[in-house]
Amino acid sequence: MGYVGSLSLILIVTAVAGHLSVRMGLPAVIGQLLSGIILGPALLGWVTATSFIKDFAELGVIILMFMAGLESDLQLLKKYWKPSLFVAVLGVILPVAVIDWCSQLFHLGSTESLFLGVTFAATSVSISVAVLKELGALEGKEGTTILGAAVVDDVLAVLILSLMISLFGSEVSGGGSHSSTNLGVSLAIQLVFFIALYFVVKWLVPFLMKIGNGLLVPTSVTLMSLVICFGLSYLADLIGLSAVIGAFFAGIAVGQTDYHTIIDEHIQPIGNAVFIPVFFVSIGLNMSFDGVLQDFWFIVVITIAAIVTKLAGAGIGAKLAGFSWLSGYEIGAGMVSRGEMALIIAQIGYQGKLLSEDRYSAVITAIILTTLIAPILLRHAVKRMKALDTAA
Repeated sequence: MGYVGSLSLILIVTAVAGHLSVRMGLPAVIGQLLSGIILGPALLGWVTATSFIKDFAELGVIILMFMAGLESDLQLLKKYWKPSLFVAVLGVILPVAVIDWCSQLFHLGSTESLFLGVTFAATSVSISVAVLKELGALEGKEGTTILGAAVVDDVLAVLILSLMISLFGSEVSGGGSHSSTNLGVSLAIQLVFFIALYFVVKWLVPFLMKIGNGLLVPTSVTLMSLVICFGLSYLADLIGLSAVIGAFFAGIAVGQTDYHTIIDEHIQPIGNAVFIPVFFVSIGLNMSFDGVLQDFWFIVVITIAAIVTKLAGAGIGAKLAGFSWLSGYEIGAGMVSRGEMALIIAQIGYQGKLLSEDRYSAVITAIILTTLIAPILLRHAVKRMKALDTAA
């Protein structure tokens, strides 16, 4: 029953830390992330990233993105697809180019430098979603653009990573002549997945929800919505995309049905009470201070470059798409967090020998630092936007 004790400890510490964060004018997410660093191997060592914690965390991020999809306005997402594309593309190009260059300054090889650029091109919108929900800013045009851009961003990051694995196939997995063929097949399957999503959102999900409503079991509608959420998440993961993409589109699909309100009321307690805090703690558990001093300047430079390039790239993309500079700042801040997406990519690169063991801890530290700083930037941006709206 040790895992039950760990879960109890995580829940009470995140509750207190979240409360203190809010009292200090910071997002509750900051307290939850710091809880993982305090409880984990970096400091006290009371909790480790066991398979139980990892599984709980994966469910947490899936539920969080499902909730984001539930609260998303499909018409707004359609309306802001162009800004989302601009934000995502520039928000990927700039980090890849600049971090590649910075890494080479620290004498990393060209392959490893390029891989680091790809790692920091990814965005973890789940952190931003939590902050935007907390501040009541998820449903505006900026929040909608952040959500849309995050989906495109995720696809681009996976695509570039796939290309790298294809190009350096012999390095990564002893890959042979079939690597580019496999890449083409994967991309084709992912394209089919996105086309199929249209039919899932329009016809299949409403049909399944009606079936769920007819089941003679408690909370049958919520049960069916979770089946849809986990099912699409699994399919997305199966074809090489992030599970959060499937969860997000499942939320959008369910949000278009007549059962939206009741599902939202039921899902919020499930996610916020147990699974989502564990997800945020799991990010902090990856933190380690091993080798931090010897890689201190590398961590500082990469962290600053990661924050500035995503802030500038996404912000300029928003400006080119017609947003004001202040809106661009909010959108850029919403794209800064790297979180679980960058951690997953870093892990893939480490296992595939694209990222050296010497730099692994430093890279994880930089990812977590950007994830800690991102909610503070986003809160500042949202407050400035609200102040402007009030003055107007």
